[in-house]
Amino acid sequence: VAVLLVVIVLAAGLLLSPLGIFFSGDAGGDVTLQQVMSELNTAFSDRITEIENANAHDDLRQDGQRPLWKDILTIYAVKTTTDPENPLDAVSMDEEHAEVLHSIFWDMTVIEFTTETYTEEITVEVPTDDSADEDGMVEETQTVERIRLVISISGKTAQQMAEEYGFDKKQLGYVTELLSEEYSELWASLSIPSGGSDDIVAVALSQVGNVGGQPYWSWYGFSSRVEWCACFVSWCADQCGYLDSGTYPKFSGCVFGMQWFQQRSLWLDGSTEPAPGMLIFFDWAPQDGVPDHVGIVEKVENGMVYTVEGNSRDMCRQKQYSLGSTVILGYGMAAN
Repeated sequence: VAVLLVVIVLAAGLLLSPLGIFFSGDAGGDVTLQQVMSELNTAFSDRITEIENANAHDDLRQDGQRPLWKDILTIYAVKTTTDPENPLDAVSMDEEHAEVLHSIFWDMTVIEFTTETYTEEITVEVPTDDSADEDGMVEETQTVERIRLVISISGKTAQQMAEEYGFDKKQLGYVTELLSEEYSELWASLSIPSGGSDDIVAVALSQVGNVGGQPYWSWYGFSSRVEWCACFVSWCADQCGYLDSGTYPKFSGCVFGMQWFQQRSLWLDGSTEPAPGMLIFFDWAPQDGVPDHVGIVEKVENGMVYTVEGNSRDMCRQKQYSLGSTVILGYGMAAN
């Protein structure tokens, strides 16, 4: 009985400590941690869309990246469980817990924007007064003024946020412990966030109109531009926490991406009807079975698969294909 009592006390102490965050998936209730995280992912994407809609522009560039969910949840776990005035556990999720997580998320996420004007030469056809010209039109080079919307995103690290919140020595110790390699597998098993389809599609849609592939290829680690369709997909997955959780791979080459899904029996051939959030791999002519391009499935409607793709003529674009199109090599499913 004494031994059992000790075990119960130790277990209770663990659940009431910041380490309780790793047991949040086991908590009952009407809302889960992952659902609140999903809401915040959507709110972030909605904020980017609001900025785009409120500012007239010809093209878009987005720089930087959001804070990592691992860092956000570390601060959340420490702040909630060690608050001297109103300590909460990190296991449960209700309206009060959600409010704290929302506050921390936006304290750690900074979104700024500006516009810049540039000129571009275009070729247009204009009427000609030359009666000898049968078409009555002639090509002319004109200089036009364009407006680029630049959205800059920066995320504070857990260490920066701990300093901003004025964490004491004990709290800083918890932050260091939670971020240590010792807990890497526990962070992955937390499945940040669960589900998958809505989150990665929302992030991808928020990037439509981006020109040039920044910040995707530089985030990946390249010092100059590369073919960036896979970098874009990986960046979107990272924004949702799917790289940390092992839901999707981080890849810059389409072949490696396809092999990752195939080796885990998460591969569907091109004749399949995909679900939103799956990765779609393409094989252009001469169609040799080697993937040439990758994107994200947005939805399937009326026999068409709608996608969001990076590096489509050096832009992020929405596109569509007939289901079963010969250019669709296959689909990669999320690892749940």
